[in-house]
Amino acid sequence: MFTTSIAKRYCGPPQSGNGGYSCGLLGKQINGPSRVRLHLPPPLETPLTIESLKDSWQLRRGDELIGTAVAAKLEMVPPQPPSLEQARRARDNYEGFGEHSFPQCFVCGTGRHQGDGLRLFTGDINGQNMVACDWEPTADLVDGKGQVKTEFIWSALDCPSYFALNVPVDPKAVCLLGEMTASIDKPVPGDQPLIVYAWKRSIEGRKHYSAAALCTAKGEVLARAEHLWIRLNKEAL
Repeated sequence: MFTTSIAKRYCGPPQSGNGGYSCGLLGKQINGPSRVRLHLPPPLETPLTIESLKDSWQLRRGDELIGTAVAAKLEMVPPQPPSLEQARRARDNYEGFGEHSFPQCFVCGTGRHQGDGLRLFTGDINGQNMVACDWEPTADLVDGKGQVKTEFIWSALDCPSYFALNVPVDPKAVCLLGEMTASIDKPVPGDQPLIVYAWKRSIEGRKHYSAAALCTAKGEVLARAEHLWIRLNKEAL
């Protein structure tokens, strides 16, 4: 068991951690693909413990269970990615420029400056059922080997999958990440342009299913993820 915390910089909603980043803190404890379920919004600037159990890892605040990670399989094969040029143009189609539930989100917030947030503004690719954008990681996201750190890979695979759902902004409700299964198949280099793309799987009542992938400019897939988003009334938060 060890202690950690989620800095305010890595928020999703204003008072809780970005779902992908928070899942990545747990998921990286497992060697290989893992599935992380968030039971409660991860608190910011609060001492948290990460503990290994028999077949899982848990993120806790005192007696409160925040998240659980287990080993998983991810057999999903991503569709053909867009080109780097298509991904760059798709930024202009980002729905978050019009309305955004969380403009200060570390991953997709329009209120974050370059070098502070990831600014992954994924927009529609014309003629394809997906959203995408380019991504050039900054130096603070990279480890000593020149590779993007695991929690930031999970972060980059998170919010794009929400925008792939094409859910209208609702002043009375919000979709929050409930579960994420991710596989980092190859090291993610931090010194070259990358492509993040995502697509909708299905919507079943309050449950929204999507997926995302991260690849090189040449289309080599480096990481994949599937997501479950839950629609919640804001009054219940």
